Amino acid sequence: MTTLEEFLRGFNVFMLSYVIVLQAIYTVLAIAGWRAIEHYVRRRPLRDYRSVAESEMSMPVSILVPAYNEEPSIVASLRSLLGSQFIEFEIVVVNDGSTDGTLAVLKDAFGLVEVGRVPRSNLPTKLVRAVYASPLEPRVVVIDKVNGGKADALNAGINHANYPLFCAIDGDSMLDAGALSRLVWEFQAAPETVAVGGIVRVVNGSRFENGHLVEVRTPRNLLANLQIVEYLRAFLGGRVGWSKGGMLMIISGAFGLFRRDVCVEVGGYDPTTVGEDAELVLRLHRHQREQRKPCRITFFPDPICWTECPEDLGTLVRQRDRWQRGLIEMIARHRTMLFRPRFGRIGCLAMPYFLVFELLGPTIECVGYTLFVVAVALGIIPLAFALAFLAIALTYGLVLSFLVILMEERAFRRYPGWSDLMRLAACAVIENIGYRQMLALVRMRAWYTLARGKQHWGEMTRKGFGPLLPGGVAPDPSIPRLDPTADPVLAGETPAEL
Repeated sequence: MTTLEEFLRGFNVFMLSYVIVLQAIYTVLAIAGWRAIEHYVRRRPLRDYRSVAESEMSMPVSILVPAYNEEPSIVASLRSLLGSQFIEFEIVVVNDGSTDGTLAVLKDAFGLVEVGRVPRSNLPTKLVRAVYASPLEPRVVVIDKVNGGKADALNAGINHANYPLFCAIDGDSMLDAGALSRLVWEFQAAPETVAVGGIVRVVNGSRFENGHLVEVRTPRNLLANLQIVEYLRAFLGGRVGWSKGGMLMIISGAFGLFRRDVCVEVGGYDPTTVGEDAELVLRLHRHQREQRKPCRITFFPDPICWTECPEDLGTLVRQRDRWQRGLIEMIARHRTMLFRPRFGRIGCLAMPYFLVFELLGPTIECVGYTLFVVAVALGIIPLAFALAFLAIALTYGLVLSFLVILMEERAFRRYPGWSDLMRLAACAVIENIGYRQMLALVRMRAWYTLARGKQHWGEMTRKGFGPLLPGGVAPDPSIPRLDPTADPVLAGETPAEL
């Protein structure tokens, strides 16, 4: 046997072991996620979210909305947020040096006037040019500042936030009306809670009227549908499981609720990284454990944030390249936590997983595909074995994807139409043939992007949330809205079949 044959055989044995371990981890996370969601749905009637939403004793929330060139969607997003069923909250919009008409449409919609507002913390940020308040809607505050990136904008929002909890969402996002009360419940039920993440869902294809979401649909765009399946698998089949084990390392930058005082104590968001959301979560874990303080960071699958996803390949590639660079930077900056018992399961289990399977995984996968084909071509791996291995791997991936679709349908039922479910099921099949391999290549290339020093954000063109009626800021009561309290599942009734 030649050296090349020995190498190829040895590497493919390694790849087989790698795939088996990875699929075993996916299985454990999926089972943990299923059990956690089943437990939550069964106990949901015991959680009095309405009292949390209406009680004056509930912890108030500052909603931070960093906005850079969000002219098409920002007003509709704020109207959606103003419809939140929660007694006390404010919306702090941070216009991060937009070059389009973001600030102009905000002034027009809310009648903004410049005011003086003293910051309540001193996190370093780019120059704040002005602070505006709305006489039409006292809960809206707009900060206009020099462009410094999303992390810098969020830090400016934290500085000017009045309340002990802040919710960080994207400027192109919409919250379900009952989302805040569900997240706040977690803080009030467990005082050691530092941060809670909610599920983010794809809004592309859904129907809007006057900027309000009135019907959830899957889009006709194939790329967007593939991302819906991917999001469901990431949140319901991944983060729920990590959260159940107390090892949640990522809270989506599009939707998360944090304790303001702890975030200020650790220095806020880091503007020098493109993955500021995940980096902050890991820094919170590290800080609390170094200070020997309790640290509960969890994920909650019920409060929903709706956001647009890319519908063209170029934007998707830039987005995933940025996400991977953020992961690389996060692991590199906190590498001293790896395998350190003082950091508990985060340092000994979660971080090693992300290092081996998320950070190095795309490179291992791409090299593995290449050497697998070479080994088959040279006859080192029998063709029958290769085909059987691929069939088993694809089938197992399908099972996991179908499982999360089933979890979504039985627990939350956000896609009521059979055509929507059939479309998602078809995409669960399609994504295994080309889509995942393409994303692995993109994520592997992130090393090259990082080495070149390119820290571009990867902007996305927004379609917005439909045309708005002229004038006024209050939601139109004649328009039917997706209201969680009107949904028997979200209002606390347990699905009979679960």
